[in-house]
Amino acid sequence: MTRAKLHADGLTRCPWPGEDPLYVTYHDTEWGVPEYDDRALYEKLILDGFQAGLSWITILRKRDNFRRAFDDFEPAKIARYSDKKIHALMNDAGIVRNRAKIEGTVNSAKSYLKIMEDGPGFSKFLWDFLDGQPKVNQFKTTASVPAATPLSTKISKELSARGFKFVGPTIVYAFMQATGMVNDHLVSCHCHGTCSAKKHAPRLAAK
Repeated sequence: MTRAKLHADGLTRCPWPGEDPLYVTYHDTEWGVPEYDDRALYEKLILDGFQAGLSWITILRKRDNFRRAFDDFEPAKIARYSDKKIHALMNDAGIVRNRAKIEGTVNSAKSYLKIMEDGPGFSKFLWDFLDGQPKVNQFKTTASVPAATPLSTKISKELSARGFKFVGPTIVYAFMQATGMVNDHLVSCHCHGTCSAKKHAPRLAAK
């Protein structure tokens, strides 16, 4: 059973970021903070799909490369990717070169646009599963944190039915944790009591 860890700065954190400065910053400022921006939610869902079979720190270190390669994760652009563009992405050493996941990103962009056109938006579509409010869990050890839940399975099935790719229940639960749909910081972590009250500031698109 892995419990929260006291760091040299005097703050107690979940154990998973270790001492890696990039990972610690991500843990403190992003993970578990509710995200309500449509495009940002699409980006995170895609990156969690690319993470499958890898560690999140691997994706985090490549995130800027992914954003550059995938036009800052603008679904309207990605939905129009040609075979030539997909071929170029397969030759881009800065990202994870997996054809099924790259093609899945294009299919998911098309599904995202359909939700945006037909309804109240991608964010509301997702957050409606939780009535718009984060679920705050009270886990004391990482061993208590599930890999998937009935709700992540329900969301996974709905996303799959709408054409999204790489959205299995485990990937969806990791996405829910990262975007603050659930607060899975351990109760002794300094972020547990604060992250659900925060909101992400909109990220400006790269020039």
